[in-house]
Amino acid sequence: MDTAAGVREGAGVREGVPGVTTVRIDGLATDLCLPARPGPHPAVVLRTPYDRRAHRAELAAWAARGFAALAQDVRGRHGSDGDWHPYGDHEPRDGAATLRWVRDQPWSDGRVVAAGASYAAHCALVTPGADAVLAAVPALGPAETAREPTGPERLHARAGWWAAHGRGRVSTTAAPPDPRRLPVRDLLDVPGWAALWDAARRPPLTGRVPLLAVGGTRDPFAEDTVRLWRGWHGPARLLLGPWGHGLTADPAPEARPAHRVNLGELYARWARAALAGTLSGRRAAVGHGDSDHWYALPDPADAPAIWRFGDPAGLRLLSGAAFTADPARPVRSDDLAVPVCEPPDRCLLAGPPLPRPLDLLGHAEARLDADADTPSADWAVRLVALTPDGRARPLATGVVRRTRPGPFTVPLGHIARRLDAGTRLRVEVAGHHFPAHARNPHTGEDPVTATRLTASRRTVRLPGSHLGLPAVPRARLRRTDPLQEIPT
Repeated sequence: MDTAAGVREGAGVREGVPGVTTVRIDGLATDLCLPARPGPHPAVVLRTPYDRRAHRAELAAWAARGFAALAQDVRGRHGSDGDWHPYGDHEPRDGAATLRWVRDQPWSDGRVVAAGASYAAHCALVTPGADAVLAAVPALGPAETAREPTGPERLHARAGWWAAHGRGRVSTTAAPPDPRRLPVRDLLDVPGWAALWDAARRPPLTGRVPLLAVGGTRDPFAEDTVRLWRGWHGPARLLLGPWGHGLTADPAPEARPAHRVNLGELYARWARAALAGTLSGRRAAVGHGDSDHWYALPDPADAPAIWRFGDPAGLRLLSGAAFTADPARPVRSDDLAVPVCEPPDRCLLAGPPLPRPLDLLGHAEARLDADADTPSADWAVRLVALTPDGRARPLATGVVRRTRPGPFTVPLGHIARRLDAGTRLRVEVAGHHFPAHARNPHTGEDPVTATRLTASRRTVRLPGSHLGLPAVPRARLRRTDPLQEIPT
């Protein structure tokens, strides 16, 4: 009998939700929803620490589109047995066991998509044997989430996640602790917090099955999402919208109605194509902020437009070619206001009003010729758009840790925005980006264990510094429709 009740053979318990049956797979609580029509069916498996029951509407949507859909509490969370060890080695084993169970069922046609968002995307990516992977806003691993590839610690996002989800079986609404408390290693009394900062970066996750990587340009893991897509060995698709970590439920201020994508329909179309083996190559659809369009991502080899520091026609110096980075009064990541202070706490530059609209689409970076008088220094570059009506709107930020002198590059990530005529660009070069990132103590000590902070004097040499922006002529932008681009 091709029904949920028939396949579970008494092993599951209905919990009052039509069409959803709860089964246990090796002690892991799993919700199952099958299509109404007879099988066999392809399956979508989602393994999450955020409570499988929150995904029942999603399971029903997949089932309505012809997929058997499963949501499972990972080991030690909510209804599943065991202890909770985030990013533990059990995740690949549990994922593989779940896929074997699925393929053994009479309603299964043997094809499985591993899917998930945030930590659940990690579970999908490390599950061996899936026929396709859908990874949204992926939290790729402990070290990958804890630090930028350029070194600085992601303090605010990690403290918030571990405070909410790291304490045991269920999540809490506890507020993150005061980020100024030192040392950072003792900021939380949560299992795994201290060990997080000792985790080693793993080889990049990759595979040869089809991948759909989904991210938001305002998501802290946006660049991780793009790197995952670029490094994948199999057919790869990227959907990058003007969203935060919650994707379409978390639109950025620059999002327009055209960016309200029906993700459920897009995911199903991609999954059908991926399982049918019709996908090849690498494609991307990027939502262009402050416009009504989606575009294909241009060739990253295209030369950037250069805005030189200290050039009146580029970026004129306002203050702070020499400034002091003081961890006692760090430049805030959550405040775009620029205080007037002495000595200056950042190098501040601004460009003239744009004579015409500017379309930015691709990777941006800053090249700095700068020095610090301390053995270790973080360099944060923040790019802000000053709109004609006087608003300050963030465009991009990058942070790099340096332990030696000389020119260096600060990656600013991908920008997908249209800037109106009259907009001015503002660039800030600072020694901190707090609380998004931990404060560098400037003593050479590890910022995670340091308890003593000192100020650092900085110098930015304008002639050797510039901003590189992915300015693309309107004629070279290729419009696309995500519902057509991603599944082909």
